[in-house]
Amino acid sequence: MKFENLSENSLVLVFDRGDEIAATLTSFAREQAIQSASFTAIGACEHAVIAYWNRETKEYEKIDVGEQVEVVSLTGNLARGENDEPRLHAHVALGKRDGTLIGGHFVSAIVYPTLELFLTKSSVVLHRRRDPETGLQLLAL
Repeated sequence: MKFENLSENSLVLVFDRGDEIAATLTSFAREQAIQSASFTAIGACEHAVIAYWNRETKEYEKIDVGEQVEVVSLTGNLARGENDEPRLHAHVALGKRDGTLIGGHFVSAIVYPTLELFLTKSSVVLHRRRDPETGLQLLAL
């Protein structure tokens, strides 16, 4: 992955073929000491895992997308988790060859051939904490 600063709080990240998006972005946030940020991205990937949160079971149901897809929209944020490590929360819309979309909670994806992500750093440090009712790591304001 390559990146360039666009302004004091804005960056563009260009992912390489084979980069795993979630791991690469989380690692980048850790290395660059990014406390909190929002982002949006477009591109394509050769494999993705998304999920649907089931309110009844309070579990994510994973959906394997084992084909080449367009990343029509990837949007989300980075905040500090309970262990003070960067924690990613994102949703994604993926376009299939036949023009249909599949979307949901973003888990992971392998870039092919590229992903262009625009990241805006926040001046406020956001934290995620476990919500006792849902078990989810929600923003704690």
